[in-house]
Amino acid sequence: MIVVSDMMGTLTTGSPFLGLVDRVKHNQSKFRANWYITSIMPSYLLAKNGLIDWQAWGQKLMVDSLSYIKEATPEKVKHASEWTVEHNLWKKRREDVVARLVKHRGDGAKVYIASSVVEPFIAPFAQRIGAQVIGTPVEIANGRLKMIGELMKDEKKIEQVLSRLGVDRVDVAYGDTILDVPLLEHADHPVAVYPDAKLKQIALDKGWEIIGDTPKYG
Repeated sequence: MIVVSDMMGTLTTGSPFLGLVDRVKHNQSKFRANWYITSIMPSYLLAKNGLIDWQAWGQKLMVDSLSYIKEATPEKVKHASEWTVEHNLWKKRREDVVARLVKHRGDGAKVYIASSVVEPFIAPFAQRIGAQVIGTPVEIANGRLKMIGELMKDEKKIEQVLSRLGVDRVDVAYGDTILDVPLLEHADHPVAVYPDAKLKQIALDKGWEIIGDTPKYG
């Protein structure tokens, strides 16, 4: 049995960006951390009020914040990833959905977290529930952590999932936004988790299982 879950919004309401800023605050400079927060406020207000796409804004924020890991080394990236999960993503996990994945794992299923989030930031979260990782790959080049290729999102996500696992469909899939529809459509049992309004309507029309109420972003 193969179970695949999105991460952001599905397994956690946390933010890789805020996790990294918290690391900067406690390990580098409170001033710099405050500056990072101040600098994103204009775009945050635009996203919160629906003037720019909330999901795309959050993804860009994550990518831009990779530069907060100064003079990156494997050790620093690991520390930043563990800090981000411990102090943000895991603290803000959706316990009901995480419990589902833990049960799947206990029942013998192979569980994967498939997300546009860079793989090092998924790994400590996945380890806590015995899951494997399919995310955006990264590399360290000239002391900077950088993506390899494009973000693994939308159709690219399901393409990578099916390709890596060598299957045409999965048994169960979890997702929270309309961007997860390609993943959910390739599951025998799709589950819409705290779905956005568009995904909720699709789930109702198709008779998919729904967990939780539609959230308000921002």
